[in-house]
Amino acid sequence: KLYVLVTGPVMGMRHVQALLIFLHITILFVGRYNAGVSVVAMTDAETTNPDFPVWFGMTFQSSIDTFLIFCQEYDWTEAQKSYILSSFFWGYILTQFLGGYLCKRFGVKSVMFWGAFGSAICSALTPLFISFGEWQAYCGIRVIMGLAQGVVFPCIHQHLARWSPPSERNRLGALAHTGIECGNMSAMFFSGMIAKSSLGWPGISYVSAGLAFLWCALWYIFSANNPTESRFISKPELEYVESSLKHNEKYHKTIIPIPWKAIWTSAPFLALLVVRCCENWGLSTLQSQIPSYMHGVLDMDMKSNAFFSALPFLAMWIMSYIYLAVAEVLLGKNSVSLTFLRKTFNSIALFVPCGTLIGIGFLDKEQKNLAIALMTIGVGFNSGQTIGSVLNTIDLSPNHASILMGIVNTAANFVPIVTPLVVGLIVEDDTDRTEWQIVFIIASVLFLVGNVIYVIFGTAVSQPWDAEDFLKLKDAEQATEVKSKELVKENNQKSS
Repeated sequence: KLYVLVTGPVMGMRHVQALLIFLHITILFVGRYNAGVSVVAMTDAETTNPDFPVWFGMTFQSSIDTFLIFCQEYDWTEAQKSYILSSFFWGYILTQFLGGYLCKRFGVKSVMFWGAFGSAICSALTPLFISFGEWQAYCGIRVIMGLAQGVVFPCIHQHLARWSPPSERNRLGALAHTGIECGNMSAMFFSGMIAKSSLGWPGISYVSAGLAFLWCALWYIFSANNPTESRFISKPELEYVESSLKHNEKYHKTIIPIPWKAIWTSAPFLALLVVRCCENWGLSTLQSQIPSYMHGVLDMDMKSNAFFSALPFLAMWIMSYIYLAVAEVLLGKNSVSLTFLRKTFNSIALFVPCGTLIGIGFLDKEQKNLAIALMTIGVGFNSGQTIGSVLNTIDLSPNHASILMGIVNTAANFVPIVTPLVVGLIVEDDTDRTEWQIVFIIASVLFLVGNVIYVIFGTAVSQPWDAEDFLKLKDAEQATEVKSKELVKENNQKSS
């Protein structure tokens, strides 16, 4: 027998879609997590730009009023800071399900465009809101930003499922999601640099907004809901992608019914739900609290803080490509199954930070180099969770990836609401190392427990309820069963 290996163009529009998603995630994460740096800059002006003027030079004049955006130092309590850091997720969790529905109803292109555009407007208006309403207004604008960004990740997983051939799905998905690490690193490093510059902390918001508006333009031009709608895709690539997905001709115009009961009773899906919540607890603790920890316990100014806060996430970004390269080699040689690969990578990604987080809690400013090294190692290894579990929604159900991601992200992003509030309750004095020990130990325990559950019950095998006709088959089976019972009952009555 002669076997023909069907492959598409080495580079094509499917790679452009992955690149656009990478840029989108990067820019959204910059807007999401730069608040950790901004809050430090706004509450301790001496650590940013000592020559920064009392007010930033933006004046809106009319015949009635003149408004000045004041950039003074704010005297916010630790509890108020924690409200600011968690407020984004108050809105974010509310639109996850909505995002999954909207992208099925109106298409990924429109929903992601308006989500990014709304987030950009919020970034642009942030300094103005703060000047009038201080921390309460800051919370309000971040809630709205969360509402806008909440629709994005369900769309991303739906988009990857529609554009990625199964043999390339792990590669394209992992490459796109390295935007998480790039965004985290950029939020920490460049935000600190901007705050230290003549732009001051308002510049952080304006730069974030500008990048988001630029991405909207690129997305509008080059994106498409699926390969058949793309203006730029070549015929060989179109045939390659569509044939590899093995669906019927009406697939892109059909809304497949959602098997809710099967989803909520699926052990692999529930294991994924648990591990993503536990992962988010540890990661959100690091993302939002590293600047405060380094400023308080390690006694670093903003410029040093910016670099060393970003360093762990730079390591995370670099490690994500190392994980991807290893995964490509192992899967290419059929050395391991995808399920084994995901569980192994996820175990490394969570167990290593367990040890480093506990170790960090016992160090102070006299051992700051060791503390930074441990934090960098822990966060760097944690990047394995992208291949380990983040992409698992597409494994379990390509047809319902947006719905699964909506559920997972809704639950997992309750966590970043809680973590800053818990830190605010535990850490009353941000220079007290013993209070930070408790924060890091809680994160370590959750990393451990969540991964054990995922290793036992998780899988990367597509589930039966992913089938396009699953509910029709179930209805047919139930109808046959009912009809059989009626026939048995009728026969019994006749015989009696």
